[in-house]
Amino acid sequence: MAEEIEIDTDDLARRMDGALASLRTEFASLRTGRASASMLEPVMVEAYGQPTPINQVGTVNVPEPRMVTVNVWDKSLVGKVEKAIRESGLGINPQLNGTIIMLPIPELNEERRRELSKVAAQYAEHARVAVRNVRRDGMEQIKKAKAAGSMSEDDQKLWETEVQEITDDHIARIDAALQTKQDEIMQV
Repeated sequence: MAEEIEIDTDDLARRMDGALASLRTEFASLRTGRASASMLEPVMVEAYGQPTPINQVGTVNVPEPRMVTVNVWDKSLVGKVEKAIRESGLGINPQLNGTIIMLPIPELNEERRRELSKVAAQYAEHARVAVRNVRRDGMEQIKKAKAAGSMSEDDQKLWETEVQEITDDHIARIDAALQTKQDEIMQV
């Protein structure tokens, strides 16, 4: 009899957890009417020839509940930081004051809440796709092991079921996180 093959389900689960962690980071960037330094985390600035996180080109502060400021260290990057914020899809209009970029956070109206809810749904869909890609990798490992003759058909079904259960669990966690974020966004 051929040697039994084990599929590394812990690795698959870890990779799916990574997609969930990435989703939570993206959700933190979605504002709910209050200023937060984390809302600028996904914004990348083209600095020194490569994409750089905004917190590595300046200091991000929240001086008041509806204002975020970015104190850019290098004067030559002020325009690039402003452009990156403008094009980030956050719906914030940056105001320049020397090397300080002020980001007034407007009160969310119903239309903007719906837009943010749709953005949250897009982020969740990207996370679902990432989880499905990990699932596909796991299923390919199983098929290769079966094709190599090192796995019986019963074992193949068992492993496929296990990978599918891990996938379903992570998709459910993504859906729950999305629902929580949408409720938070729509709360007046």
